[in-house]
Amino acid sequence: MADSSGKHKVLIVDDTPENIQILMETLKDEYAIVAAINGQKALQMAAADPVPDLILLDIMMPGLDGYQVCEKLKADDKTKNIPVIFVTAMTEEEDEQKGLELGAVDYITKPFRPSLVKSRVRNHVELKRYRDHLEELVRERTKELVLTQDATINSLATLAEYRDPETGGHIKRTQNYVKALSIKLKDHPNFNGFFNDDTIDQLFKSAPLHDIGKVGVPDHILLKPGKLTDEEFEEMKKHAAYGSDTLFRVELELGADVAGMSFLSFAREIAYTHHEKWDGSGYPQGLKDGEIPISGRLMALADVYDALISRRVYKSPFTHSKAVEIITEGKGQHFDPDMVDAFLEIHEEFRQIAIEYADHDEERESLAK
Repeated sequence: MADSSGKHKVLIVDDTPENIQILMETLKDEYAIVAAINGQKALQMAAADPVPDLILLDIMMPGLDGYQVCEKLKADDKTKNIPVIFVTAMTEEEDEQKGLELGAVDYITKPFRPSLVKSRVRNHVELKRYRDHLEELVRERTKELVLTQDATINSLATLAEYRDPETGGHIKRTQNYVKALSIKLKDHPNFNGFFNDDTIDQLFKSAPLHDIGKVGVPDHILLKPGKLTDEEFEEMKKHAAYGSDTLFRVELELGADVAGMSFLSFAREIAYTHHEKWDGSGYPQGLKDGEIPISGRLMALADVYDALISRRVYKSPFTHSKAVEIITEGKGQHFDPDMVDAFLEIHEEFRQIAIEYADHDEERESLAK
Protein backbone atom coordinates (compact mmCIF):
# COMPACT_ATOMS: atom_id res chain seq x y z
CA MET A 1 0.00 0.00 0.00
CA ALA A 2 1.49 3.34 -1.07
CA ASP A 3 2.17 5.87 1.68
CA SER A 4 1.42 9.62 1.61
CA SER A 5 4.38 10.15 -0.74
CA GLY A 6 2.93 7.69 -3.21
CA LYS A 7 5.72 5.17 -2.64
CA HIS A 8 5.18 1.55 -1.68
CA LYS A 9 6.33 0.67 1.83
CA VAL A 10 9.18 -1.79 2.44
CA LEU A 11 10.19 -3.04 5.89
CA ILE A 12 13.83 -4.09 6.31
CA VAL A 13 14.60 -6.39 9.28
CA ASP A 14 18.24 -7.07 10.16
CA ASP A 15 20.24 -7.01 13.40
CA THR A 16 23.26 -5.53 11.59
CA PRO A 17 22.93 -1.76 10.97
CA GLU A 18 25.39 -1.92 8.07
CA ASN A 19 23.14 -4.35 6.20
CA ILE A 20 20.13 -2.12 6.79
CA GLN A 21 22.07 0.86 5.48
CA ILE A 22 23.07 -0.96 2.28
CA LEU A 23 19.48 -2.03 1.57
CA MET A 24 18.13 1.43 2.34
CA GLU A 25 20.61 3.05 -0.04
CA THR A 26 19.63 0.52 -2.71
CA LEU A 27 15.86 1.02 -2.41
CA LYS A 28 15.26 4.51 -1.02
CA ASP A 29 14.67 6.20 -4.39
CA GLU A 30 11.74 3.90 -5.26
CA TYR A 31 10.25 2.93 -1.90
CA ALA A 32 9.31 4.29 1.51
CA ILE A 33 11.71 2.43 3.79
CA VAL A 34 11.23 1.53 7.46
CA ALA A 35 13.60 -0.68 9.45
CA ALA A 36 13.72 -2.89 12.53
CA ILE A 37 16.79 -4.39 14.21
CA ASN A 38 15.05 -7.34 15.90
CA GLY A 39 12.15 -9.71 15.37
CA GLN A 40 9.84 -8.31 18.05
CA LYS A 41 10.14 -4.77 16.69
CA ALA A 42 9.60 -6.12 13.18
CA LEU A 43 6.26 -7.68 14.17
CA GLN A 44 5.08 -4.38 15.68
CA MET A 45 6.09 -2.39 12.60
CA ALA A 46 4.56 -4.94 10.23
CA ALA A 47 1.17 -4.51 11.92
CA ALA A 48 1.32 -0.71 11.90
CA ASP A 49 -0.90 1.08 9.35
CA PRO A 50 -0.30 1.21 6.53
CA VAL A 51 1.12 -2.31 6.55
CA PRO A 52 4.26 -2.85 4.44
CA ASP A 53 3.95 -3.95 0.84
CA LEU A 54 6.99 -6.18 1.31
CA ILE A 55 9.36 -7.31 4.08
CA LEU A 56 13.06 -8.03 3.64
CA LEU A 57 13.79 -10.34 6.56
CA ASP A 58 17.15 -11.51 7.90
CA ILE A 59 17.19 -15.09 9.21
CA MET A 60 20.03 -15.16 11.72
CA MET A 61 19.00 -12.75 14.50
CA PRO A 62 19.15 -12.93 18.31
CA GLY A 63 15.83 -13.50 20.06
CA LEU A 64 13.24 -14.25 17.40
CA ASP A 65 15.01 -15.47 14.28
CA GLY A 66 13.69 -14.82 10.77
CA TYR A 67 11.88 -18.15 10.56
CA GLN A 68 9.98 -17.44 13.77
CA VAL A 69 9.12 -13.91 12.66
CA CYS A 70 7.82 -15.20 9.33
CA GLU A 71 5.73 -17.84 11.06
CA LYS A 72 4.12 -15.21 13.31
CA LEU A 73 3.50 -12.88 10.38
CA LYS A 74 1.68 -15.61 8.48
CA ALA A 75 -0.42 -16.48 11.54
CA ASP A 76 -1.78 -12.92 11.84
CA ASP A 77 -4.70 -11.97 9.57
CA LYS A 78 -3.41 -8.42 9.29
CA THR A 79 0.08 -9.38 8.09
CA LYS A 80 -0.33 -12.81 6.52
CA ASN A 81 -0.55 -11.47 2.96
CA ILE A 82 2.61 -9.34 3.11
CA PRO A 83 5.25 -10.93 0.84
CA VAL A 84 8.42 -11.86 2.74
CA ILE A 85 11.83 -12.15 1.10
CA PHE A 86 14.48 -13.77 3.28
CA VAL A 87 17.86 -12.03 3.27
CA THR A 88 20.59 -14.40 4.41
CA ALA A 89 24.11 -15.72 4.06
CA MET A 90 22.72 -19.24 4.40
CA THR A 91 22.72 -21.03 1.06
CA GLU A 92 21.88 -24.63 1.92
CA GLU A 93 18.91 -26.01 -0.05
CA GLU A 94 17.12 -27.20 3.11
CA ASP A 95 17.30 -23.67 4.56
CA GLU A 96 15.64 -22.26 1.46
CA GLN A 97 12.98 -24.97 1.51
CA LYS A 98 12.17 -24.28 5.16
CA GLY A 99 11.67 -20.58 4.46
CA LEU A 100 9.42 -21.21 1.46
CA GLU A 101 7.35 -23.70 3.47
CA LEU A 102 6.79 -20.99 6.08
CA GLY A 103 5.36 -18.69 3.41
CA ALA A 104 8.33 -16.64 2.15
CA VAL A 105 8.15 -15.74 -1.55
CA ASP A 106 11.88 -15.50 -2.30
CA TYR A 107 15.50 -15.53 -1.04
CA ILE A 108 18.30 -12.98 -1.48
CA THR A 109 21.75 -14.05 -0.37
CA LYS A 110 24.50 -11.91 1.13
CA PRO A 111 26.64 -10.17 0.01
CA PHE A 112 24.01 -8.05 -1.75
CA ARG A 113 23.95 -7.28 -5.45
CA PRO A 114 21.98 -4.00 -5.69
CA SER A 115 20.60 -4.75 -9.15
CA LEU A 116 19.31 -8.15 -8.00
CA VAL A 117 17.77 -6.68 -4.85
CA LYS A 118 15.96 -4.00 -6.86
CA SER A 119 14.70 -6.52 -9.39
CA ARG A 120 13.40 -9.00 -6.80
CA VAL A 121 11.73 -6.30 -4.71
CA ARG A 122 10.14 -4.65 -7.73
CA ASN A 123 8.74 -7.96 -9.02
CA HIS A 124 7.18 -8.97 -5.73
CA VAL A 125 5.75 -5.52 -4.97
CA GLU A 126 4.18 -5.54 -8.44
CA LEU A 127 2.77 -9.02 -7.89
CA LYS A 128 1.26 -7.88 -4.59
CA ARG A 129 -0.26 -4.84 -6.27
CA TYR A 130 -1.96 -7.04 -8.85
CA ARG A 131 -3.13 -9.46 -6.17
CA ASP A 132 -4.58 -6.61 -4.09
CA HIS A 133 -6.38 -5.34 -7.18
CA LEU A 134 -7.87 -8.76 -7.84
CA GLU A 135 -8.99 -9.04 -4.22
CA GLU A 136 -10.70 -5.66 -4.51
CA LEU A 137 -12.50 -6.84 -7.64
CA VAL A 138 -13.62 -9.96 -5.79
CA ARG A 139 -14.92 -7.84 -2.90
CA GLU A 140 -16.85 -5.65 -5.32
CA ARG A 141 -18.25 -8.69 -7.11
CA THR A 142 -19.24 -10.25 -3.79
CA LYS A 143 -20.95 -7.00 -2.79
CA GLU A 144 -22.88 -7.01 -6.07
CA LEU A 145 -23.96 -10.62 -5.51
CA VAL A 146 -25.17 -9.83 -1.98
CA LEU A 147 -27.17 -6.88 -3.32
CA THR A 148 -28.61 -9.16 -6.01
CA GLN A 149 -29.60 -11.70 -3.38
CA ASP A 150 -31.24 -9.14 -1.15
CA ALA A 151 -33.06 -7.44 -4.03
CA THR A 152 -34.35 -10.77 -5.33
CA ILE A 153 -35.59 -11.90 -1.94
CA ASN A 154 -37.14 -8.54 -1.06
CA SER A 155 -38.91 -8.32 -4.43
CA LEU A 156 -40.39 -11.78 -4.10
CA ALA A 157 -41.38 -11.14 -0.49
CA THR A 158 -43.11 -7.91 -1.54
CA LEU A 159 -45.01 -9.88 -4.17
CA ALA A 160 -46.24 -12.23 -1.45
CA GLU A 161 -47.35 -9.28 0.68
CA TYR A 162 -49.39 -7.81 -2.18
CA ARG A 163 -51.04 -11.18 -2.77
CA ASP A 164 -51.92 -11.95 0.85
CA PRO A 165 -53.01 -9.01 3.04
CA GLU A 166 -52.10 -10.91 6.22
CA THR A 167 -48.38 -11.38 5.44
CA GLY A 168 -46.87 -7.94 6.26
CA GLY A 169 -46.14 -8.25 9.97
CA HIS A 170 -46.10 -12.03 9.67
CA ILE A 171 -43.02 -11.87 7.43
CA LYS A 172 -41.08 -9.62 9.83
CA ARG A 173 -42.05 -11.66 12.87
CA THR A 174 -41.31 -15.09 11.46
CA GLN A 175 -37.91 -14.17 10.05
CA ASN A 176 -36.90 -12.81 13.45
CA TYR A 177 -38.24 -15.91 15.23
CA VAL A 178 -36.14 -18.04 12.87
CA LYS A 179 -33.05 -15.96 13.58
CA ALA A 180 -33.54 -16.09 17.36
CA LEU A 181 -34.08 -19.85 17.34
CA SER A 182 -31.08 -20.41 15.04
CA ILE A 183 -28.80 -18.42 17.33
CA LYS A 184 -30.02 -20.44 20.31
CA LEU A 185 -29.31 -23.71 18.47
CA LYS A 186 -25.92 -22.60 17.11
CA ASP A 187 -23.89 -24.71 19.54
CA HIS A 188 -26.37 -27.56 19.94
CA PRO A 189 -24.53 -30.89 19.44
CA ASN A 190 -27.40 -32.47 17.52
CA PHE A 191 -27.03 -30.05 14.62
CA ASN A 192 -23.38 -30.88 13.85
CA GLY A 193 -22.17 -27.35 13.26
CA PHE A 194 -25.01 -26.57 10.83
CA PHE A 195 -25.50 -23.11 12.29
CA ASN A 196 -22.87 -20.43 11.73
CA ASP A 197 -23.09 -16.69 11.16
CA ASP A 198 -23.47 -17.06 7.39
CA THR A 199 -26.11 -19.79 7.66
CA ILE A 200 -28.11 -17.79 10.19
CA ASP A 201 -27.98 -14.72 7.94
CA GLN A 202 -29.17 -16.76 4.94
CA LEU A 203 -32.00 -18.29 6.96
CA PHE A 204 -33.05 -14.82 8.15
CA LYS A 205 -33.09 -13.47 4.59
CA SER A 206 -34.83 -16.54 3.13
CA ALA A 207 -37.57 -16.94 5.73
CA PRO A 208 -39.85 -14.22 4.23
CA LEU A 209 -40.32 -16.42 1.15
CA HIS A 210 -41.86 -19.35 3.02
CA ASP A 211 -45.36 -18.61 1.69
CA ILE A 212 -44.39 -17.25 -1.73
CA GLY A 213 -46.33 -20.17 -3.23
CA LYS A 214 -49.60 -18.57 -2.16
CA VAL A 215 -49.36 -16.41 -5.28
CA GLY A 216 -50.60 -19.51 -7.10
CA VAL A 217 -53.64 -20.08 -4.88
CA PRO A 218 -56.97 -18.79 -6.29
CA ASP A 219 -58.43 -15.67 -4.64
CA HIS A 220 -61.65 -17.37 -3.57
CA ILE A 221 -59.58 -19.75 -1.44
CA LEU A 222 -56.71 -17.55 -0.30
CA LEU A 223 -59.00 -14.67 0.70
CA LYS A 224 -61.94 -16.70 1.97
CA PRO A 225 -63.08 -15.23 5.33
CA GLY A 226 -64.34 -18.52 6.73
CA LYS A 227 -63.17 -22.10 7.21
CA LEU A 228 -61.97 -23.87 4.08
CA THR A 229 -63.72 -26.97 2.80
CA ASP A 230 -61.69 -30.16 2.48
CA GLU A 231 -61.38 -29.56 -1.28
CA GLU A 232 -60.30 -25.96 -0.75
CA PHE A 233 -57.76 -26.99 1.85
CA GLU A 234 -56.26 -29.51 -0.58
CA GLU A 235 -55.87 -26.67 -3.07
CA MET A 236 -54.34 -24.42 -0.41
CA LYS A 237 -51.78 -27.13 0.47
CA LYS A 238 -50.37 -26.87 -3.04
CA HIS A 239 -48.77 -23.54 -2.14
CA ALA A 240 -45.78 -25.43 -0.72
CA ALA A 241 -45.01 -27.00 -4.10
CA TYR A 242 -45.82 -23.77 -5.94
CA GLY A 243 -43.29 -21.95 -3.77
CA SER A 244 -40.56 -24.52 -4.29
CA ASP A 245 -41.10 -24.56 -8.07
CA THR A 246 -41.11 -20.76 -8.27
CA LEU A 247 -37.84 -20.39 -6.38
CA PHE A 248 -36.22 -23.14 -8.41
CA ARG A 249 -37.11 -21.24 -11.58
CA VAL A 250 -35.62 -18.06 -10.10
CA GLU A 251 -32.36 -19.92 -9.42
CA LEU A 252 -32.24 -21.14 -13.00
CA GLU A 253 -32.95 -17.67 -14.37
CA LEU A 254 -30.16 -16.14 -12.30
CA GLY A 255 -27.69 -18.56 -13.86
CA ALA A 256 -25.23 -21.14 -12.62
CA ASP A 257 -22.78 -18.63 -11.14
CA VAL A 258 -25.37 -17.29 -8.71
CA ALA A 259 -27.62 -20.32 -8.35
CA GLY A 260 -24.56 -22.41 -7.59
CA MET A 261 -24.09 -20.32 -4.47
CA SER A 262 -27.56 -21.56 -3.41
CA PHE A 263 -28.57 -18.35 -1.70
CA LEU A 264 -32.17 -19.33 -2.51
CA SER A 265 -31.74 -22.98 -1.52
CA PHE A 266 -32.85 -22.32 2.05
CA ALA A 267 -35.84 -20.37 0.77
CA ARG A 268 -36.79 -23.26 -1.51
CA GLU A 269 -36.41 -25.78 1.33
CA ILE A 270 -38.46 -23.61 3.67
CA ALA A 271 -41.23 -23.04 1.13
CA TYR A 272 -41.52 -26.75 0.39
CA THR A 273 -41.14 -28.26 3.86
CA HIS A 274 -42.43 -25.82 6.49
CA HIS A 275 -45.72 -27.73 6.71
CA GLU A 276 -44.06 -31.09 7.31
CA LYS A 277 -44.45 -32.52 10.81
CA TRP A 278 -42.00 -34.40 12.99
CA ASP A 279 -44.29 -37.46 13.18
CA GLY A 280 -44.74 -37.64 9.41
CA SER A 281 -48.32 -36.37 9.30
CA GLY A 282 -47.55 -33.12 7.48
CA TYR A 283 -47.54 -32.18 3.81
CA PRO A 284 -46.68 -32.18 0.92
CA GLN A 285 -44.29 -35.16 1.22
CA GLY A 286 -45.12 -36.66 4.61
CA LEU A 287 -41.50 -36.40 5.75
CA LYS A 288 -40.68 -37.28 9.35
CA ASP A 289 -38.06 -36.34 11.97
CA GLY A 290 -34.57 -36.04 10.43
CA GLU A 291 -35.91 -36.29 6.86
CA ILE A 292 -37.23 -32.76 7.23
CA PRO A 293 -34.57 -30.13 6.42
CA ILE A 294 -33.49 -28.10 9.43
CA SER A 295 -34.67 -24.93 7.72
CA GLY A 296 -38.17 -26.38 7.33
CA ARG A 297 -38.26 -27.47 10.98
CA LEU A 298 -37.33 -23.96 12.10
CA MET A 299 -40.01 -22.35 10.01
CA ALA A 300 -42.64 -24.88 11.10
CA LEU A 301 -42.30 -23.77 14.71
CA ALA A 302 -42.01 -20.08 13.86
CA ASP A 303 -45.02 -20.19 11.52
CA VAL A 304 -47.29 -21.99 13.97
CA TYR A 305 -46.38 -19.72 16.88
CA ASP A 306 -47.14 -16.69 14.75
CA ALA A 307 -50.43 -18.11 13.50
CA LEU A 308 -51.47 -18.71 17.11
CA ILE A 309 -50.72 -15.19 18.39
CA SER A 310 -52.12 -13.42 15.31
CA ARG A 311 -55.65 -12.20 14.67
CA ARG A 312 -57.35 -13.77 11.71
CA VAL A 313 -60.80 -13.22 10.21
CA TYR A 314 -61.82 -16.59 11.62
CA LYS A 315 -60.21 -16.29 15.09
CA SER A 316 -58.98 -13.96 17.81
CA PRO A 317 -55.27 -13.97 18.76
CA PHE A 318 -54.22 -16.52 21.38
CA THR A 319 -52.25 -15.33 24.39
CA HIS A 320 -48.50 -15.89 24.41
CA SER A 321 -48.82 -18.38 27.26
CA LYS A 322 -51.44 -20.37 25.33
CA ALA A 323 -49.22 -20.40 22.25
CA VAL A 324 -46.29 -21.67 24.34
CA GLU A 325 -48.54 -24.39 25.75
CA ILE A 326 -49.63 -25.53 22.28
CA ILE A 327 -46.05 -25.55 20.97
CA THR A 328 -45.00 -27.62 23.98
CA GLU A 329 -47.80 -30.12 23.34
CA GLY A 330 -46.55 -30.47 19.76
CA LYS A 331 -43.06 -31.56 20.85
CA GLY A 332 -42.16 -34.80 19.06
CA GLN A 333 -45.39 -34.70 17.08
CA HIS A 334 -45.53 -31.50 15.05
CA PHE A 335 -42.11 -30.12 16.01
CA ASP A 336 -38.49 -31.18 16.38
CA PRO A 337 -38.07 -31.87 20.14
CA ASP A 338 -34.71 -30.08 20.29
CA MET A 339 -36.22 -27.00 18.73
CA VAL A 340 -39.10 -26.99 21.18
CA ASP A 341 -36.63 -27.20 24.07
CA ALA A 342 -34.70 -24.25 22.63
CA PHE A 343 -37.93 -22.32 22.08
CA LEU A 344 -38.95 -22.81 25.69
CA GLU A 345 -35.69 -21.21 26.81
CA ILE A 346 -36.20 -18.12 24.64
CA HIS A 347 -39.99 -17.86 24.35
CA GLU A 348 -39.90 -14.42 25.96
CA GLU A 349 -37.75 -13.28 23.04
CA PHE A 350 -40.47 -14.55 20.69
CA ARG A 351 -43.02 -12.52 22.66
CA GLN A 352 -40.98 -9.33 22.32
CA ILE A 353 -40.54 -9.85 18.58
CA ALA A 354 -44.29 -10.40 18.23
CA ILE A 355 -45.07 -7.22 20.17
CA GLU A 356 -42.59 -5.15 18.14
CA TYR A 357 -44.03 -6.22 14.79
CA ALA A 358 -47.67 -6.71 15.79
CA ASP A 359 -50.26 -5.75 13.18
CA HIS A 360 -53.05 -4.88 15.63
CA ASP A 361 -53.45 -3.50 19.15
CA GLU A 362 -55.56 -6.55 19.95
CA GLU A 363 -52.52 -8.74 19.33
CA ARG A 364 -50.30 -6.60 21.56
CA GLU A 365 -52.83 -6.78 24.36
CA SER A 366 -53.12 -10.54 24.01
CA LEU A 367 -49.33 -10.96 24.01
CA ALA A 368 -49.14 -9.27 27.39
CA LYS A 369 -51.10 -12.16 28.93
